[in-house]
Amino acid sequence: MKPSVPEVKVLQTVTEYTSYYGLPAPAHPLLTVVNLALARELPLPVPVVPVAQQFYTVALKRGIKGLVNYGHQTYDYSAGLLTFLAPGQVSAVGPGVDISEMSGWMLLFHPDLLARFPLGQKMARYGFFSYEVHEALHLSEKEEVLLERVLQGLRYECEQPVDAFSHEMLVTQLEVLLGYANRFYHRQFLTRRVGEHDLLSRFEAELAAYFAQEGSLALPSVQQFAERLHVSPAYLSNMLRALTGQTAQQHLHHALIEKAKRLLLSTSLTVSETAFQLGFEYPHYFTRLFKRKTGLTPAAFRFSVQ
Repeated sequence: MKPSVPEVKVLQTVTEYTSYYGLPAPAHPLLTVVNLALARELPLPVPVVPVAQQFYTVALKRGIKGLVNYGHQTYDYSAGLLTFLAPGQVSAVGPGVDISEMSGWMLLFHPDLLARFPLGQKMARYGFFSYEVHEALHLSEKEEVLLERVLQGLRYECEQPVDAFSHEMLVTQLEVLLGYANRFYHRQFLTRRVGEHDLLSRFEAELAAYFAQEGSLALPSVQQFAERLHVSPAYLSNMLRALTGQTAQQHLHHALIEKAKRLLLSTSLTVSETAFQLGFEYPHYFTRLFKRKTGLTPAAFRFSVQ
C-alpha cells in the first residue's frame, strides 16, 4: 500500500509567509525581521500543517509552551534557542502549542537577496542550516545582545527608502550576523560528533556537489540521483515529498534555477550559452522553465537585479 503523504504548505516568498501567518507585510520584499512578542495574539492557521519555506530563517524564540518541529528536530522553546532553516526545509507546530508568552525575533531572507554577492556562494559553508544538524544554538546573554544589535541595523535599513546602497547594506549586515552565529555555533559544538547522514541529508549533499561543479553540466535526472543513493526514483520522490512538500524533480528544478541565476549574474554568458552550460539542448526549453519558476525570462531577471 502506498504510504499516505502529509500535506505540506509551500511558501515561496517572504511576503507569502507574512500573509499566511497574518504578520505585517515586509517593508523589503526579500528580507524582514519579525518581533515575535507582537505576534502572540495572532491565531495559527487552521488546519495547522507543516510549512516548507523557500527562503532562509534565523529565529530566537522564547516562552513557547509545547513542541515545535523545526528542520529535522523537535524543540521545546520554553528557553531561548537560536534555530536555522534553509530553503526547502520544513517547520511544524505541534498540537496544543501556547504562544501567549512568546518573545524573541525571526529573520527571514530570500536567496535572491544574495545572488549578486559573495555571501550567496558562502551560504553552503554555514553548517547550522543543514538538515544534518540536530542541535539548536544556546546563546549567552551577551551573545543575544550582540545579535540583537545587528538585527536593529537590519530592521532600520529595511525601513529606509531604497537607494543605490540599500541592497549592499542589507547583505553586509546579514553577513555580520551569520558570521557571529557561525562563531557561536562552533563554540558550542566544537567537539560535536556528526552522525551518519540520513537519506535527505545525503540527497542535499549530492545535489549541492553536482551544481557546485564548474563548466558545462549534463541535465540531471531523478533517476541519476536515486542510483547514487541506492533507492528507487519513486521512493526518493515520495520521501522528499513527505519531508519537504516537494518532489525530487521539484528539488532538481530549484537547484537548477539557482545555478542559472548565479551564472546570469556572475558571468557574461548569453542566455543561450547559459542554457547549454546547464545541459539544455534547446535554449527555449531553459527560458520556459526559468520563467515558469521565477515569473521572469532569464534576460529580464538579469536586467532586474543590475
